[in-house]
Amino acid sequence: MGHLRSLIGQPVELEISGRQSPIQGTLVDLGDDILVVHNRLQQFLYVPLLHLKTVKQAQLSELESMPVPGEAPFERQAETISYRKILMNAKGVFCELYITGSQSIHGYLTSIMNDFFVFYSPVFHTIYIPLHHLKYLIPYTTSATPYSLRHERFPVKPAALTLSRTFDQQLKKLEGEFVVLDLGENPSKIGLLRSVENQTLDLVTAKGETVVLHLEHIKTIHLP
Repeated sequence: MGHLRSLIGQPVELEISGRQSPIQGTLVDLGDDILVVHNRLQQFLYVPLLHLKTVKQAQLSELESMPVPGEAPFERQAETISYRKILMNAKGVFCELYITGSQSIHGYLTSIMNDFFVFYSPVFHTIYIPLHHLKYLIPYTTSATPYSLRHERFPVKPAALTLSRTFDQQLKKLEGEFVVLDLGENPSKIGLLRSVENQTLDLVTAKGETVVLHLEHIKTIHLP
């Protein structure tokens, strides 16, 4: 962490798991389990260290110089930032999340439980996301809304399903429901959730086949 702290204020290049292209920007803050980068689009990216593969100082020409970071969207409430504190600050703020695959999701973080959080998207509606699968979070200004929808056209609609403390307990409540895993990019991860037991789930696909998946590798789950 010592060398990483010496890079604060410097242009850096990050390689994170699950993303093909590196992230470039100015390293502006660092906690024990999260770092913050300000990129060329004037965005603040909050990156959990869990998914950080490499960090190196970016070698940029004068023409490629990074913009000067403005005020961070979340005020510090302690000496150091942390992943969970950032999530708490992000509740109710329009955010972009990168979890898996080729797309980001946009919406609002609504609840934070022991090992997962709940995100509401106008596209996917209520999504349950394990804490250890978030790759990065980008908060937007308080006046911004997803897809420029008016606030009255985009109310945050909490799911009728009550929340459990842990992800596996939450999935138990979805037994018998038609669900979509990992945003539906893989057809074998769409189907009827038959059972959740011993950290695995049984999913019946469109072809009637039963697929067994381990909970550790489920990045998102939502009802279509």
